[in-house]
Amino acid sequence: MSSIDNTDILIIGGGPAGLKAALSAADQGARATLVERDPHLGGQLIKQTHMFFGSKEQYASERGFKIAETLSLAVTNHPNIRVLSNTTALGYYEDKAIALEVDKRFFVVKPEALILAAGAQENTLMFPNCDLPGIYGAGAVQTLMNVHGVVPGERVAMVGAGNIGVIVSYQLLQAGIKVPAIIEAMPHIGAYHVHASKVRRMGVPIYTSHTVLAAHGRDCLEKITFAEIDHNRQTVSGSEKELEVDVLCIAVGLTPLTEILFQAGCKMVYITEFGGHVALRNETLETSIKNVFVAGDAGGIEEASSAMVEGSIAGLTAAANLGHGLDSYAVKLSEAQKELANLRRGPTGEKTRSGLQRLSLAGEVAS
Repeated sequence: MSSIDNTDILIIGGGPAGLKAALSAADQGARATLVERDPHLGGQLIKQTHMFFGSKEQYASERGFKIAETLSLAVTNHPNIRVLSNTTALGYYEDKAIALEVDKRFFVVKPEALILAAGAQENTLMFPNCDLPGIYGAGAVQTLMNVHGVVPGERVAMVGAGNIGVIVSYQLLQAGIKVPAIIEAMPHIGAYHVHASKVRRMGVPIYTSHTVLAAHGRDCLEKITFAEIDHNRQTVSGSEKELEVDVLCIAVGLTPLTEILFQAGCKMVYITEFGGHVALRNETLETSIKNVFVAGDAGGIEEASSAMVEGSIAGLTAAANLGHGLDSYAVKLSEAQKELANLRRGPTGEKTRSGLQRLSLAGEVAS
């Protein structure tokens, strides 16, 4: 097993948080190594064709895949950043060594600081025949359409009326695919009003307080049964409906990828608003283990704009902890924290603010 030398900070994950973390740390003079398991950088951004909200600093009115191109180019051309694509982080060991695998070769890196920006994995649903061909996660559908230019089917039912479910539904409609229904278990639509209005104007009904009961088909998906549910999530008798579709797209949330943080011994807590177990951390995103940071969806499910700002904060602080960029650190940190607070204002940030409050209370108990 070989070792990788000449790095101050290791960043795991080449999505929006990881890219900004690498750039922020490197701009301060730190040597950064960015690890990404896919052959390309950008993470979920490369699948996103919609325009971003937020601030000018976080690429408002730019499309996700264009943001990925801009950040990836900046990272690959930065003299202080080494990129290891097609590389998987396998584990964190007691001597603070992180094992990496690339092309069946194994390496060990011992950075002075670690930033986990590994993102999240899609949740799924269990129901009879949920493993039939034709049942996809929303990320898979976005990859097929927006990365490879392949339509997943002709009639797609969407499960989940959050931002991802509604945005992907609109992208399906733009590709000429019929979307006969969006099915949402909650009594309300979770997506931004502007996104939900688009699909409704195109004639797509959104069934709130409904869930999928079963999928049907011999060799692949042919139809689904769904029904209304009450406040106890019990099926309302007589409300069952059948819908002929060849694709069922599941967009029911994400779970943070935090295995490395558990292995590192970080104090973890389950926060419903953040989608699962996340690390306790301070206002600079440093966890309970010194010089181990978390940013983006690995620290709690949120929008990509917030993930980019978190990446900047983690990168700035990791570099400062190692003595880099101290003259400008306080000003840059203050600006980034103000920007993050602005992104979390208003009704759309209520869930995140609630999660942060619970995280703060859990930290007080832990200490």
